[in-house]
Amino acid sequence: MDSHTVSGPASPEPLGYPQHWEADILLRDGGTARIRPIVPADAELLVEFYAQVSDQSKYFRFFAPYPRLSDKDVQRFTHHDFVDRVGLAIVVRDRIIATVRYDRIDQDGRPSPDGTDAEVAFLVQDAHQGRGVASALLEHIAAVAQERGIRRFVAEVLPENRKMTKVFTDAGYVQRRSFADGVVHLEFDLEPTAASLAVMRAREHRAESRSVQRLLTPRSVAVIGVSRGEHSAGRALLRAVLAGGFTGPVYAVNSRAPQGAEVDGVALHRSVLEIPGPVDLAVVAVPAGAVPAVVADCGAHGVRGLVVVTAGYAETGAAGRDRQRALVRQARAAGMRVIGPNAFGVLTTSPEHPLNASLAPLLPAPGPFGVFCQSGAIGVALLEAVHRRGLGVSSFASVGNRADVSGNDLLQYWEEDPATRVLLLYLESFGNPRKFTRIARRLAAAKPIVVVKGARHTGSLPPGHTVPPTASGLNDATVDALFQQAGVIRVGTITDLLDTGELLAGQPLPAGDRVAVVGNSDSLGLLTYDTCLSAGLRPLPPVDLTTGATGEHFRVALETALGDSAADAVIAVAIPPLAGPSLTLRTEPMLAADDPALGEGLLHAAETARRLGKPLLLAHLALGELSDVLRAADHPVPAYPAPERAVRALAHAVRYGAWRRTAESAEQTARVPELDRVDEPAARALVERVLAGTTGAAARTQPGGARFALPAEQAAELLAHYGIEVLRALPAVSEEQAVGAAAALGYPVALKATATHLRHRPDLGGVRLDLTDEDGLRRAHRELSALLGGAEAARLVVQRMAPRGVDTVIGASLDPAVGAILSFGLAGAPAELLGDLAHRLVPATDQEVASLVREVRAAPLLFGWRGAAPVDTGALEEVLLRVSQLVDDLPEVAAVELEPVVVAPSGLAVLGAAVRLAPLPLRSDLGPRSMSTL
Repeated sequence: MDSHTVSGPASPEPLGYPQHWEADILLRDGGTARIRPIVPADAELLVEFYAQVSDQSKYFRFFAPYPRLSDKDVQRFTHHDFVDRVGLAIVVRDRIIATVRYDRIDQDGRPSPDGTDAEVAFLVQDAHQGRGVASALLEHIAAVAQERGIRRFVAEVLPENRKMTKVFTDAGYVQRRSFADGVVHLEFDLEPTAASLAVMRAREHRAESRSVQRLLTPRSVAVIGVSRGEHSAGRALLRAVLAGGFTGPVYAVNSRAPQGAEVDGVALHRSVLEIPGPVDLAVVAVPAGAVPAVVADCGAHGVRGLVVVTAGYAETGAAGRDRQRALVRQARAAGMRVIGPNAFGVLTTSPEHPLNASLAPLLPAPGPFGVFCQSGAIGVALLEAVHRRGLGVSSFASVGNRADVSGNDLLQYWEEDPATRVLLLYLESFGNPRKFTRIARRLAAAKPIVVVKGARHTGSLPPGHTVPPTASGLNDATVDALFQQAGVIRVGTITDLLDTGELLAGQPLPAGDRVAVVGNSDSLGLLTYDTCLSAGLRPLPPVDLTTGATGEHFRVALETALGDSAADAVIAVAIPPLAGPSLTLRTEPMLAADDPALGEGLLHAAETARRLGKPLLLAHLALGELSDVLRAADHPVPAYPAPERAVRALAHAVRYGAWRRTAESAEQTARVPELDRVDEPAARALVERVLAGTTGAAARTQPGGARFALPAEQAAELLAHYGIEVLRALPAVSEEQAVGAAAALGYPVALKATATHLRHRPDLGGVRLDLTDEDGLRRAHRELSALLGGAEAARLVVQRMAPRGVDTVIGASLDPAVGAILSFGLAGAPAELLGDLAHRLVPATDQEVASLVREVRAAPLLFGWRGAAPVDTGALEEVLLRVSQLVDDLPEVAAVELEPVVVAPSGLAVLGAAVRLAPLPLRSDLGPRSMSTL
């Protein structure tokens, strides 16, 4: 394979070639491959592929001995119309390793362009069976078939072909099975089910976890680009691998090396191809122009993964982004994953698999933290801070431009890694936020995830962070919603990241927010008390032991506080003791050796805290080495040189503990309820009819597309199919038309303008309410016509009055990367001026909707603020659930806005609605498994 080969079609694409069906995938063992449609130019590749299939597999496919393909077979299997006949191939290193094909048929099994059934058949080379190849093909061919209007697959399998039967059985689709004439006949619907999605996600998890494991635990490493220069990146990386204690073979490569040359005791090879043994991981530190040739050699040698520290890619502009995409395509086509480019590197501290393939100036000790960052500079700072605090990491990855391996991949790995107990992430962008939330939510239920989100206010991405356009535009409120729903702990600084991580790694989660404060400084205790209040905690009155307190005094007081059922956590506060009878202040910070009794008292209390399952923290001033003594103990106590740092860390732990308890109970009780008065088929038919009439059927086969607004009548009709009634609004251009509209609707009515800046804004004079008769309506019409002028007056409408209540706004918008976001707020100034909106990912459960309503700052207005009657929040939550189900069921619904939704003490009324559609948005986390291509 030359340096620029990728596994696309073997020749120029035929007419109508569906480019968007191509995808890179991960297989069960962590290797990569490419799925793509089969084209006529694949004839030789298909013949070569078939020759590598065993006679038994051929027999299973054709139900008879079939040693070779005839010319007619090759013609039939390589020529497709991409509608009624489709073939897909999985390709690795420009060789086909598996194929799948469907042919559309009618219900009697005959070829038919009008049928919604299709016969499907697979063939996998024996050497690649057991890698999850057939299950990946099934996911992709099912998605293709659904796009082409096929709703059901049928397959015939010989009873002894248990592997293929298992592929169908394990897929999770609704299935029917029969047996006749010695053949098992299978039928299964292609509509995704909860079971099929769960199967897909489980396979994704295993494959991504395994792919990262292969990168972090290689059996052999080659460093490519090793020069004799003392300060070259390649030389530094080679020394790091050697000094890091790697136990397998280490190779060095320099294309210009003299014969027999060595560097740091390692023989130099001119190419990876000259290395006599297998290479699992290649660390690439050559100029960008030389990378394609290096990657080609690595692919030919069977290298499993690459760490590319070379810069000069997406961070340099458009040309660099093209080079970066080519690098990823080339590596994946050869079965390799890529960390980088422009990466700082990776390391692990496992005694069984130590590896330092990074530019880190020091190697951290083993510890509980899995650390991920997108910045080399931040990575250096994190590792240095971890080392300075005497902490340690299980593994570390700084992935640079994140062109392939991402934070999501590391999350999948850390979920399975027993050495990783807490995850520390520095993120600047999201590749796939929806997937991040899904994985993080599952992982956070067992292991804390602490995140610093950089670039939160710049409005642009750091150089090199190529992500889908929709993901790059996430505002900070949406990011907060993602983190909150997933149980991710968001902190503001790197210091907070480590403070919080240290607490979570060494202390139990607090059972509540009640905090006891015990110490030898009244002032520091009061400061800690006030800081707890500001952080949303409930501190008990501080206990002051006075400056003369000894270590024993601390032990007794802390154990008493820990044993108090009114306290969920204890913060010890300490200052250096006074010098003695003269009461003069000490001139030097107190060290642990100065008063070992204080350290002993705290460690004894720590034993009690562990036994009682309560967290114990120390906030101190100028106590120097005491922090190190406490951290080094068998049951360490996190120590912070300022009370606000201790309180911030504890507040994060309190909120995370509450989320964990809620998540555990929600696992049993939260649900996406089954709603009545929902007619999904009718709604889907309406959307398809509108899209076909607006964009043409052909345009709907392409991802994306411009959004457009439904007319008010169709928007109301669509919402009605989901049980959401919008009060009718009839045109009132003239007085007579207004009177006629009121007669049709019934008094009392409202007369209002529909201009965007006036809509639902009675404070701007564009609305007249409670019009009870014709005279009042005529007078209001004349007033508004005079006030607004001819153009706006022509857009007046009459609407029946709704019961009085609280005006709210409900919205949902679809971001192809994030999925649908459900939003809620109070209409008018709270939402528009103050941005008082709350968000949840769709589909939302009943508990998530209930918390959504209560999360906005203006929520007290819904619950009887200052003696007002509480409104019907149950009805409000039901409408939110209906909107959630609508946008989840119909991916073409790009946005829904209901405003105002007037919530009365009994019931509610939707007075205004807007719906926007878009042809087939790309929902990257809901389709078949595929690796992102940025």
